[in-house]
Amino acid sequence: MNTICRKFAGCLAVAVATLLPATPPAAAGEGVVPPSDGDLAAAVRVAGRPDAIGLVRSNFRQVAQLEPQRITMGEKGIPVYTLNPDFVRGIAGAPAGVLRSVAVTATADSGQKATLQAMPEGAGKWVAASVFSGNDEETLSARLKPGSVLLNEPQINGWYELVPDGVVLLRASLPQSPVGQFVPLSEYQREVHGRYADKLPGSDYQRDRGIGFTQAVPPPVDTGLPVAIVAGLIAAGVAGVGVVLVVVWRKRRLTPR
Repeated sequence: MNTICRKFAGCLAVAVATLLPATPPAAAGEGVVPPSDGDLAAAVRVAGRPDAIGLVRSNFRQVAQLEPQRITMGEKGIPVYTLNPDFVRGIAGAPAGVLRSVAVTATADSGQKATLQAMPEGAGKWVAASVFSGNDEETLSARLKPGSVLLNEPQINGWYELVPDGVVLLRASLPQSPVGQFVPLSEYQREVHGRYADKLPGSDYQRDRGIGFTQAVPPPVDTGLPVAIVAGLIAAGVAGVGVVLVVVWRKRRLTPR
């Protein structure tokens, strides 16, 4: 598999992330749209399939030079939300996050962990889309209070606890608010509007090929996958929104499908 490295070594690096929603935003006042119990169960089942486990095995091989004899997939699916572009734009009633994926933790017999991301592919259908090293989603979700969800602001590698009336930063490479401090939703909307509204798809920033849109793509290794699949995955991440400089603080590697 083609591996995209994200090195967190106390220096500045360029991170590319998309704001395209995985599911339609909710109607006014409804907040984020949770996956149904059936969807969660379907995502976990997809994570246990041989092709998904093969993707996890590739991540262990590439990141930790491991050849695990046994890989155990978690039985819990963790919904992961990403920043909603309509919320950034300030559209009335748009929820702060849209469902991006369901994360399932994989554990090698050595104890090494990775996280498989199952993503929606049409109504009721899920696909094993990618694998990250580590188990950030599992660790961070354990800190959530009842009724809250895990929100990712990918441009700063930020993770938040999202509640109906605000957000609390759990961790970020480039924090825009103090960790643990509650930020009302209206204030958070003003902040992300200021950071990203002029960089959304269709903006002058994108049309003028803002910083990072011409970044070279690393050549894929020979994985047996069609080049178009790998290129499409990378293009999907670049097309959504501008690139920001982030301070990166640990290494996490992504193995795309």
